[in-house]
Amino acid sequence: MPGPLLDTLKGHRQDVAPVWLMRQAGRYLPEYRELRAEKGGFLELVYDSEAAAEITVQPIRRFGFDGAILFSDILIVPHAMGQGLAFLAGEGPKLSPTLIDTELSAFTAAPERFDPIYETVRRTRAMIAEDVTMLGFAGSPWTVATYMVAGEGSKDQGPARLLAYRDPARMQAICDAIVAVSVDYLRGQIDAGAEAVQLFDSWAGSLAPDEFERWVIAPNAAITAAIEASHPETPVIGFPKGAGAKLPAYARETGVDAVGLDETLDPAWAHRALPEGMPVQGNLDPLLLEAGGEALAPRVQAILNAFEDRPHVFNLGHGIGQFTPIDHVEALLRAVRGE
Repeated sequence: MPGPLLDTLKGHRQDVAPVWLMRQAGRYLPEYRELRAEKGGFLELVYDSEAAAEITVQPIRRFGFDGAILFSDILIVPHAMGQGLAFLAGEGPKLSPTLIDTELSAFTAAPERFDPIYETVRRTRAMIAEDVTMLGFAGSPWTVATYMVAGEGSKDQGPARLLAYRDPARMQAICDAIVAVSVDYLRGQIDAGAEAVQLFDSWAGSLAPDEFERWVIAPNAAITAAIEASHPETPVIGFPKGAGAKLPAYARETGVDAVGLDETLDPAWAHRALPEGMPVQGNLDPLLLEAGGEALAPRVQAILNAFEDRPHVFNLGHGIGQFTPIDHVEALLRAVRGE
């Protein structure tokens, strides 16, 4: 029997909403900080399957979440495509050479970089209980492309947006390449034991409506169709952060099995606007969780009430912040589970 999270993603509402949190394995946990201090930098941890599996399981041990999200990063895909990747202290990820300066054809693919990620999935699946869902993920092509083009994160994704306007054929070739590699990567995760996968489109909200159709909906639809063809029992969660009023079109046209909502969306509106019966995930503001206090439990209840008539996975509207107190997470779980 599937666990409550996987069952929800397959369209069955639970009496108590299952819970997992984006970035639940990471810097807010003292056990993570201890292991990182021992092992070294972030990328080294990602490629150390034993350490990465341990990090993936840490929040399950501490909180009893219903899903374990693979400890990795969306930029493993460009790294496997042959782009250089480094995580610099205080500066975030850096990719080189950028696709502003270099053609994609100049990269030498290194698909073996996926192997330790698959091993992390296998190790984690063996370490968690059967009713805890193993979640894999990849970055959506638009978001991954923004980093590959600029070489780093940017405030408004201007370099990638300019390239998409000035040379749409080149941007199309970049996104098509990311789609192909991402499909292989997600299939590998599923074959290793991932029971559901999430597509993170963190920068979907920066695009104009017609650009959203081309660079968000179309590539995600291609990935979802490919996973459906090869692994029809594996749910795909789409998370187009910042989609706003474009979310219903995303839900209808991409073919995803469930949609994640960021914290800016009114859950009551989302319930009315999304296809009937479609599982949803979200959408507490991560900063409210960090702040805690009297506002937390009522907001949790409002979200639960909004989705009381559809399958709902409780989550945040984006990743948990590194300064979030442990007792606030415990309070969140009590509020969701009615304890």
